Amino acid sequence: MAKVKGAESAGEDIQKLPFEEALQRLEAIVEALEAQDLPLESLLARYQEGTALAQLCQAKLNEAELKIQQLEKSGKGEMTLKAMPNPEEQ
Repeated sequence: MAKVKGAESAGEDIQKLPFEEALQRLEAIVEALEAQDLPLESLLARYQEGTALAQLCQAKLNEAELKIQQLEKSGKGEMTLKAMPNPEEQ
């Protein structure tokens, strides 16, 4: 299968996107794929970019989830994850 021209550099650029921008681009790609009659090459390129963006968004969400959890040692010495308190609730 032929590589999409510039796909490697585009992949590197995608990794630098903030979550919100990646999500917006992903939504735009989904809308374009659903609404337009695209040539096969364009369709595949957008699909590949969308897949990379979806993976990036999931990774960023996982990272954010870890940041809002903390390890807590129980009375028995077991380590458990505990959600950090929401500052707005205090």
